Amino acid sequence: MRTLFLYVLLAGSVLSASAQDSLWLARTKGPYVFINYGIGQDRLGGAKMGFLDSNILVKVVDSFNTDYKIKLSTRHYAYIAKTSVELLGKESAKPLVHNPHLTGTMRVFGDTASDYVTLALDDRYPYRTEQLLDPSRVVVDVYGVTTNTNWISQLNTTKEIRNTWYEQVEDDVFRIYIQLKHPQHWGYALSYDSLGRHLVIRIRRQPPVLDIRKLRIAIDAGHGGENLGAHGGVSKVLEKEYTLLIAEDLQKVLRTAGVKNIYMTRTKDTTLSMPERIAALKTFDPHFLISIHLNSASSDTVEGTSTYYRYPGFRPLTMTILNRMMTLGLKDYGNVGNFNFSLSGPTDYPSALVEVAFLSNPEDEKKILKPVFRKLVAQKIYLGILDWLKEVK
Repeated sequence: MRTLFLYVLLAGSVLSASAQDSLWLARTKGPYVFINYGIGQDRLGGAKMGFLDSNILVKVVDSFNTDYKIKLSTRHYAYIAKTSVELLGKESAKPLVHNPHLTGTMRVFGDTASDYVTLALDDRYPYRTEQLLDPSRVVVDVYGVTTNTNWISQLNTTKEIRNTWYEQVEDDVFRIYIQLKHPQHWGYALSYDSLGRHLVIRIRRQPPVLDIRKLRIAIDAGHGGENLGAHGGVSKVLEKEYTLLIAEDLQKVLRTAGVKNIYMTRTKDTTLSMPERIAALKTFDPHFLISIHLNSASSDTVEGTSTYYRYPGFRPLTMTILNRMMTLGLKDYGNVGNFNFSLSGPTDYPSALVEVAFLSNPEDEKKILKPVFRKLVAQKIYLGILDWLKEVK
């Protein structure tokens, strides 16, 4: 068997380990650590499996340029940026696969704002989530653990969770099912408690009153500062300038409609990283996010409007907005799912990314440059939101 050596620079010294030995144990660091399915790259980066909390225990099995390959369980692997983990060294490694750790008690309850599912564990283990439809459910796989959970305590304080159960789908993969009361997914978040002994799944409830004036709405003007975005094929105007203008028009439309709780990720030409935007959005805790972009293609014949989503439970909002955008006489460039864009990654709230039109297309570009068109775009997005809320009712 070929021996594979992993070389790691840690605290100024080079360490090595054989892939046939006890492998390097590591912990995630940073608030928004994402793991990828593979090492493939395009302009949006590798295909993301999901986000992880900080200080989660992972096993490093190989090294590829800027990424580590990590072993989640006996049969599951992922890739993580080297900057997102801190290596602990093989001498402290504890087996995660050959002797899986055990789950403990499960509780399902609610407080004044949200519903929760908690799972007792002896450490912080990696996880992956999925949204299912018809009926609407949240599915969570916890890796490297085996069930010792013999009951689930479900309290009547929940308002969105209909039922919760689990399966041991593999020897060291524990799966949690959370069935929701409403068809529309309103978001959820995973984290470990301060002691790292409970995985906490927070389920957002559907707002009791689906009145747009009562909701918290976030608007993201794409790009900004050093991130120029696309540029016009004829005028050479920059995407970052016009996404902000459209975002401001949308803000005005919402204000006129009586919406008071609006958060703009940027209000001027500011350089903002994706982690910075996500952190600010998590603090604001919106009911949904609208992100404004302008498209571009290598051929100036490509034109049209499109909307994007990452998770199937968030698709309905993008569909109603696209339908309204089509009434502007723009061509249909599609409704795009599983979109591997960082700002579409959080599961905390529904999000819709709107590519208004193509700056690289002369006809679309003419429209984008006109203030009256941009105001119409803002109005159509607003009407699309209203259509979505009516469907949810």
